[in-house]
Amino acid sequence: MSTIIKIFQITELRKRVLFTLSLLAVYRIGVFVTLPGVDRSEMIRFMESQQNTFLGLFNMFSGGAIEQLSVFALGIMPYISASIIFQLLTVVIPTLDRLNKEGEQGRKKINQWTRYATIALSIVQGFFIALYLENLNAQDASGQIVHAPGSFGFRFMTVLTLTTGSAFIMWLGEQITERGIGNGMSLIIFAGIVAGLPDALLQTKEMVAGEQMSLFQLLALAGVAFGVIAIIVFVERGQRRIPIQYAKRLVGNRVGAAQSTHLPLRVNMAGVIPPIFASSILMFPTSIASWTEAEWMQSVQAALNPSDWRYMVIFSLLNIFFCFFYTSVMFNPVDVAENLKKYGGYIPGIRPGTKTAEYIDHVLTRITFGGALYVAAVCVVPMFIQDWFAVSFYFGGTSLLIIVSVALDTVQQIESHLITRNYEGFQDTKGPRIRTRRAA
Repeated sequence: MSTIIKIFQITELRKRVLFTLSLLAVYRIGVFVTLPGVDRSEMIRFMESQQNTFLGLFNMFSGGAIEQLSVFALGIMPYISASIIFQLLTVVIPTLDRLNKEGEQGRKKINQWTRYATIALSIVQGFFIALYLENLNAQDASGQIVHAPGSFGFRFMTVLTLTTGSAFIMWLGEQITERGIGNGMSLIIFAGIVAGLPDALLQTKEMVAGEQMSLFQLLALAGVAFGVIAIIVFVERGQRRIPIQYAKRLVGNRVGAAQSTHLPLRVNMAGVIPPIFASSILMFPTSIASWTEAEWMQSVQAALNPSDWRYMVIFSLLNIFFCFFYTSVMFNPVDVAENLKKYGGYIPGIRPGTKTAEYIDHVLTRITFGGALYVAAVCVVPMFIQDWFAVSFYFGGTSLLIIVSVALDTVQQIESHLITRNYEGFQDTKGPRIRTRRAA
């Protein structure tokens, strides 16, 4: 309670926290606004058979917006897909690379193009969702999801509504990032996943009561969940600290003393971006396969089922790739080495300039490799365990990684606000403080 009181004693921090909670509440209310011309109850009935499929995973990321046939059904995925495209283009197109290096103005221009790409992707995905709903309507004779299938009005309204909803979610995320606490896009995904926790616990209780899950299986799954959370917290707070020494400086007639500090390199510098990017990439072939009846596309859809071993292998490789890719985009050893040399800093035993950049890159590559294996293992191992126990559970490795990582980053941002206001830390001074990160 003392921690909460401290948060609300600071006017700026109180406004940021309340602003964030208010926009997340708006997002959750919008999830229950249904598309015009559809029957939500029929879609909920259909989604009951899709719990362990990719559509069920997409529904979890969207906070249940798919089964509600909500105006927010596309969620934040179009924006994430557009971000992936422009980050890849930044590497291969020199013009975008120069804009990215220009600073705030260049990044603003790239962000604006990303928004335009988000709208374009939302229009395309919205049209295919309209076709998919009509296809479900034709396959299911017991219920009608779409009231006016095949009409231009239904398709136009679906595309317009879904595109507007996706643009609104993108705006909510940007407003939270700018005026709230934490990363807005990550918090929206976080809120969508956490919103399903009460139903998941209720379903688990019913499975135990109906003897579909034994008490031993329940305890084993709970132990795995807590173990995964502990591993995530342990690794996410880990750093490799490279010592940095600054030479003595002449300031006027006085000689400044030499200073020592360190360059912190996170074990998982990419954060939750790799599993989100990997999931977004795998949604494309799965979505296309669900809209066609070609035999080879149905084979692709079967291979990309989250419970299939081929999906786990592909998902793990994509996680490893995006860990290295996103780290290389966000952290450039050459620029760091140049800045150290410019301000008189050096790594003891390493020559400034090229040798420093090579050393930092060598260290970064090794810890990123370990971090990539950790991300892949956390996202995939719980799936194997659930298959081994022959039971399903709402929280998989990907969702746990997102929840814990976003929560840690948000808590650290709150703590930084408290520290700047002369507070001891996020915890009470009589108790243990939350340290920022553990040295690896």
